[in-house]
Amino acid sequence: MLEMTVLFVAGFVAGILNAVAGGGTFLTFPALVWFGLPPVLANATSTLAAMPGYASAAWAFRHDVGAEGPLKLPAIIALATLGAVIGALLLIVTPSEVFTGVVPWLLLLATVLFGAGPAILRFAKSRGIGQAGLLVSALVILLVAIYGGYFNGGLGIMLLAAFSLLGYQNLHGMNGLKNLISAIISVVSSVAFISAGLIVWKPALVIAVAITIGGYVGASQSRRIKNQNHLRWFVTGVGAITTVIFFLP
Repeated sequence: MLEMTVLFVAGFVAGILNAVAGGGTFLTFPALVWFGLPPVLANATSTLAAMPGYASAAWAFRHDVGAEGPLKLPAIIALATLGAVIGALLLIVTPSEVFTGVVPWLLLLATVLFGAGPAILRFAKSRGIGQAGLLVSALVILLVAIYGGYFNGGLGIMLLAAFSLLGYQNLHGMNGLKNLISAIISVVSSVAFISAGLIVWKPALVIAVAITIGGYVGASQSRRIKNQNHLRWFVTGVGAITTVIFFLP
């Protein structure tokens, strides 16, 4: 009962974080490791469990979802699907110790990119660079999707960082698109993980129920935030904290 309670609480809070900022997997992933799962199994199980939370949050943001750059929404979805397949296959063949070692560095990169996003955009505009072109946008989305298929933790932060660097301005719209793309990546990669036998179903179901509730609650509250700078710094703070946690031995 204690283990199920911990998993439920971790899932609920993770759902809120995923909807508002990203990084919720950094609650569910450690909880599953504490539950006794090896890191690769914990990551795969956490990815599946996060899927309904992403879906419920995307539904709450459904009126805000939209692409601002040269890539249209269908193209973004196609790139996300392709990247998720590549990333999931990479995880399946990656040794557990390699996977554990690379995760903190990916999180650090995502957090720095998101926190520095506005400054980078101002620099780009001052140099006349402007919004990213079609090919650059496609490459960035594909690489982030590969990351998400490989490791779901910090996916929301990475997507928000990517959108910022590609010139997106509306943070609520970015949140909606982030949750939609995260749901797609989770579905695709979960299919691969199920086929490879990497899912532990009992804890996955407990977290899935909790994360769905938390995702809708988080999305509803996030849309009420008027000062988007507050939301941006909250996202950066979540990323910094989770990065430090995963660098600790």
